[in-house]
Amino acid sequence: MVKDISITDALQMKDVCFVDVRSEGEFAEGSIPGAVNVPLFTNEERTAVGTTYKQVGTEEAKRLGLEIASPKLPELFKDIAGLAKNKRVLLYCWRGGMRSKYTASVLNSLGLPVCRIQGGYKAYRRYVHRYLDREIIPHKSIVLHGLTGVGKTIVLQKLRERFLPVLNLETIARHRGSAYGKIGLPDSPSQKDFEAQIVQALVAAEEKGVIFVECESRRLGKLIVPTAILNSMAGGYRVLLYASLQTRVSRIIDEYTQGPDHNIERLQFSTGLLKKSLGARIVEDLNIKIAEKRFTEVIPYLLTHYYDPLYNYPDRPSEDYDLSVDCEDLDSAADQLAQWVTTLPEYGVPVENGGESHVNRGSLEECADQEGLFV
Repeated sequence: MVKDISITDALQMKDVCFVDVRSEGEFAEGSIPGAVNVPLFTNEERTAVGTTYKQVGTEEAKRLGLEIASPKLPELFKDIAGLAKNKRVLLYCWRGGMRSKYTASVLNSLGLPVCRIQGGYKAYRRYVHRYLDREIIPHKSIVLHGLTGVGKTIVLQKLRERFLPVLNLETIARHRGSAYGKIGLPDSPSQKDFEAQIVQALVAAEEKGVIFVECESRRLGKLIVPTAILNSMAGGYRVLLYASLQTRVSRIIDEYTQGPDHNIERLQFSTGLLKKSLGARIVEDLNIKIAEKRFTEVIPYLLTHYYDPLYNYPDRPSEDYDLSVDCEDLDSAADQLAQWVTTLPEYGVPVENGGESHVNRGSLEECADQEGLFV
């Protein structure tokens, strides 16, 4: 008998492997963070079964599904067994239906104990919506502000290395939030996966009661930052990071020109997007200098004539912020923030979990005991 486990309990378990048996197309639209896709049907096969269900009937659709899936079982068993080494396998499909039930039944009968997530991926999306569909998240945000190139993203990375709670939206989005935001970065995730990773970071920060985040606008490329996050930023502690123009230029050159041929074509394309703001003649001149790799001339111009006036942050300590931090030395800046956060009244005060209700959940202990999951 297949045992179900709630999404809330599943997310609290350690040493687990989430196995998504949906088609590759469904998986690409969004999945549980860290899940591995082992599809029972391909996109085309899923469409064929669905069409048969609508045009002929349930029994014929089941028969077709069985014909398609049966030859795949040896390879499917091998793949999932390989993933199961020293981990508990938690299986899911779209809404906890036939695909996951069939797969789990076969695996259990072959001696590979797995649990099925109650409600499937749809239950997980409900969990994410419940967390983000509110006016404001329960954590107190510590919002990093500062001019372009000051090192906000690097500071967040260093804070995480110091085991402090961080929501690094640009890293999750794989976009830096400007005309140059995609240079040197892989494709951005789907909106669903973006939201899922945000919730994952928030859940991890619940015990601390606070979370560090960089000030962002509503959009990061094609992705939308949830309103609850933006509202938390608006009411959070304001931290100003500052550094000299020379330091900022050096950091930007290091970050944006590390690629094939120094990312010249991408830099020129992004600079071309600023024609309306800078003028066609200036953009043409900047792109000539980019082609000649004269980055130490291009970057200071872009900062002083476009980005600095646009964001209008101070380049020195300011009483308008709760804390001002010198970022000439980023390790020292992270140490200062790590010490300061412990003085805040919200630090170390756990906040409530925003996920799915505990009512009518499956039993984690029953799943473990009867299926031998912890053995």
